[in-house]
Amino acid sequence: MTNTGNGWGNGLLGVIIFSGSLPATRVAVAGFSPLFLTSARAAIAALLGAALLIALRQRKPERRDLPSLAIVSLGVVVGFPLLTALALQRITSAHSIVFIGLLPLATAIFGVLRGGERPKPLFWVFSILGSVIVAGFALSSDGSTSLSGGLLMVAAVLVCGLGYAEGAALSRRIGGWQVISWALILAAPFMLVLALATLPSTWAGIGLPAWLGLAYVSVFSMLVGFVFWYRGLALGGTASVGQLQLLQPFLGLALAGLVLGEPVALGMIAATGLVMICVVLARRFA
Repeated sequence: MTNTGNGWGNGLLGVIIFSGSLPATRVAVAGFSPLFLTSARAAIAALLGAALLIALRQRKPERRDLPSLAIVSLGVVVGFPLLTALALQRITSAHSIVFIGLLPLATAIFGVLRGGERPKPLFWVFSILGSVIVAGFALSSDGSTSLSGGLLMVAAVLVCGLGYAEGAALSRRIGGWQVISWALILAAPFMLVLALATLPSTWAGIGLPAWLGLAYVSVFSMLVGFVFWYRGLALGGTASVGQLQLLQPFLGLALAGLVLGEPVALGMIAATGLVMICVVLARRFA
């Protein structure tokens, strides 16, 4: 199989794993505070990543790699998990998944900025159009919306796109799973202290679903998914493989409806579909 085929295969596995992240986070925040959930998932994943690095005797990153690792850490280890956890206290996971439709575009934009490419003018036209659709959906008055929740999701998408693009570039030098493992370790001291500081006052009222949600986002969303995702981006190209994220809203909406029993309104599906069309057209003119 060619590098491109390997890239798409790994990227698809990463997207499938990430599709369960928001529903799992929605379940987990019912039992844990957003700060504890964010720090605990990162600390658990960091322990697993450190064990992998030690077991496979990986060399330490070079000093020049530290700024990029810090960006990855702030984007996907701290920023995206915390912002989505805060948002999911205000909106449903089905609602939040619509915003994920902008993630491929954010990843492509930061890939362009990092790579020095010059997109055609139509790229920006469809980028702005997609943003307007998301903003209109966020401001709709259907009773389930929250302006603060929508703004938190927009911020989450931006920092995640930056983390994806930076991690993809770094993966070509040190490897995909190594990038996320070192990024987790870089954030581990702070996240461990934060986890201890935000421990629940009592464990009695925390149900099994919340524990399962924490386990999923710690092991799969925070580590395993990135093993496949960064490898896919490195092999197949950030902009190209990044478009596989177009599948994530559909998969996430299906999980939100089937697993959580959340209502998936026609407006959500329509908004997601329109955003994806804009992203596809923007990518064509990138």
